[in-house]
Amino acid sequence: MPSFRRLTVAACLFVATATPVMAQQGDAGTLTLERIFNDPALRPSFMGPTKWLADSGAYTALEARQTGGQELVRYDAETGGREVMIPGERFTPEGAASPLEIEDYTFSDDQRSLLLFTNSARVWRQNTRGDFWVLDRASGRLHQLGGDAKPSTLMFAKFSPDGGRVAYVRENNLYVEDLASHAITQLTHDGSRTIINGTFDWVYEEELDLRDGFRWSPDGRRIAYWQLDASGVRDFLLIDNTDSLYSFTIPVQYPKAGQTNSAGRVGVVDAKGGTTTWFNVPGDPRNNYIARMDWAANSNELLLQHLNRLQNTDDVLLADANSGVVRTVLTERDSAWVDVVDDVQWLDKGARFTWVSERDGWRHVYAVSRDGKTVKLLTRGDFDVANVERIDEKGGWLYYIASPDNPTQRYLYRVRLDGSGKAERLTPASEPGTHRYTLAPNAKWALHTWSSFGVPPVTDLVRLPAHTVARTLVDNATLRATVDALRRGKAGFFKVDAGGGVQLDGYLMRPADFDSTKRYPLFFNVYGEPAGQTAVDEWGFSDYLWHLMLTQQGYLVASVDNRGTPSLRGRAWRKSVYRKLGVLTSQDQAGAARTMMQWSFVDPTRVGVWGWSGGGSSTLNLMFRYPDIYRMGIAVAPVPDMRYYDTIYQERYMGLPQDNAADYAQGSPITFAEGLKGKLLLVHGTGDDNVHFQGTEALINALVKADKPFDLMTYPNRSHGIFEGRGTRRHLYELLTRYVQTNL
Repeated sequence: MPSFRRLTVAACLFVATATPVMAQQGDAGTLTLERIFNDPALRPSFMGPTKWLADSGAYTALEARQTGGQELVRYDAETGGREVMIPGERFTPEGAASPLEIEDYTFSDDQRSLLLFTNSARVWRQNTRGDFWVLDRASGRLHQLGGDAKPSTLMFAKFSPDGGRVAYVRENNLYVEDLASHAITQLTHDGSRTIINGTFDWVYEEELDLRDGFRWSPDGRRIAYWQLDASGVRDFLLIDNTDSLYSFTIPVQYPKAGQTNSAGRVGVVDAKGGTTTWFNVPGDPRNNYIARMDWAANSNELLLQHLNRLQNTDDVLLADANSGVVRTVLTERDSAWVDVVDDVQWLDKGARFTWVSERDGWRHVYAVSRDGKTVKLLTRGDFDVANVERIDEKGGWLYYIASPDNPTQRYLYRVRLDGSGKAERLTPASEPGTHRYTLAPNAKWALHTWSSFGVPPVTDLVRLPAHTVARTLVDNATLRATVDALRRGKAGFFKVDAGGGVQLDGYLMRPADFDSTKRYPLFFNVYGEPAGQTAVDEWGFSDYLWHLMLTQQGYLVASVDNRGTPSLRGRAWRKSVYRKLGVLTSQDQAGAARTMMQWSFVDPTRVGVWGWSGGGSSTLNLMFRYPDIYRMGIAVAPVPDMRYYDTIYQERYMGLPQDNAADYAQGSPITFAEGLKGKLLLVHGTGDDNVHFQGTEALINALVKADKPFDLMTYPNRSHGIFEGRGTRRHLYELLTRYVQTNL
């Protein structure tokens, strides 16, 4: 469940009025919803798609031109010299009235060709379908891939290693197109709604983060790809009541907890076409997952990660591309669940690979021999590695993100690849907060973005390892000045006792005119699930501004991270919630609230909570289980009954409902709906393909049965993010603001 951000029971729908809340433009220090949503001075700037070139001494950026369109610019990292590599005129197809609106681009390895992605369309969460064009830099010729393909139907196009061909997915089949002749070879022919080649179904994409489902071999002769057979997966029907005179249904292949999954397999096919060699991966493919796949530093073998359905065992398999035979070289096990490893990189010409494991109680990086017999720890100490940033094999360094002393922050470190010596922090101690990097291939340069709580991001080009700033690329000076001019009270991070010796990290935002002799209402933002943290020391975008607006109106705003959130506090912290979601998570949150209610400036009779997605579920659990603490709550797109959510996410943390029905019931808010005492607002999009409106409807029935008053707002056909349609997001936050003002 990756995170997102009236009538009562007697009637079935709360129709919100259109009256703006705090809509008038105030002085420079006052925030309003009008300013949050419409003031360009409160919008951050970002760099466009940026790529380091293979020589590492330069990077490219796609930039808008004052005369319209875009151009591709090369920057020399050392001198800052700017050169237009490809002028905007070359991005206009022959006969077209206007240039392409480029969303992303990729160079061929020899940099002779440029692959352009445009005209994209959403597939569930992300825009992964679109049109692809290839620009030949020498001739200036611009060619659209796909032949007579319908617009916005190609996916994941990528160059062959020699740059002479491009492979892509089109309507669940794989194709290869020759760039010289434009001949198109169809590699798979069985693609359909239920046979999915080279990409994935809903649940694999959402919960295993799998979208691009094929890989060129290093020699360019073959392509390895996933195939899913979704024929056994039941459709969940989304109902559209508003887009035509008669309602119609939209079927989504969606396996709910304990139900039938797609059958997944991986095979290799010649790039010229032919028969696929399928790998003989053991086990029932509907009750196991091939969660990761890539070539194993040569063109004859692949490395697969094979998860069992309970996701507590990850077998690392070496697969022979010629015979289809696989062998296990490493097995990762956990009594709770294991996390799929995204940071596998090959060392010593394929003799070793990097691996990330919690086997010693902390998330660390290891080097594993190709046969799996030697496993060497590279990052030593009682701390967690957040992620691997870069392997500089020539220099002998591993670069990674961690924060050993403060789990709300993130910093860049490096350590020797041979495991010797101590780790070295590269991020300056003078810049507390969250730091993100895109390192050049030789790790001598990095694009570095830094922000902290209430401080908008700045992007610099830095030299490594000294971390000296060569130049600032995006300063967000207007945003920073606008934010600095706002009336802001003291805000900061703290640790709070949740009971039983458990200390939680949190932040607290105070009103600008805070008076410690007065008592203020306390409003919590909660997520609480293993998919995300809220107490993080970084710029919080529009939610930060909304929370700040509430502090200007006299509210304390706080958030704490309970056990089970992905904080850098060790395996035991993160996995203590196994089969206890909803129970332990809400216990920690309520314990923290009780402690904070004792603070002299908190009004203990006015405590509220709100959250989205998993945070909506947490809000319900808190309102129902601890009704004497929370006076009001807002649950946006919640999961009231865990049985209604998908297989991969829910089973990872709760096991199978067939084996664990009692824990599913104990963790689900709907079980405790009779406990509601405070004011509750439910908000849901009826077109939510992720967290189905079905769950909220089931909760409505439970609350009606228990004779509990509540408020409800539905947004027709909106998805999990509730942003589609003009004015939707603004309307939603006006609704949330009114509810806080009225009930807290």
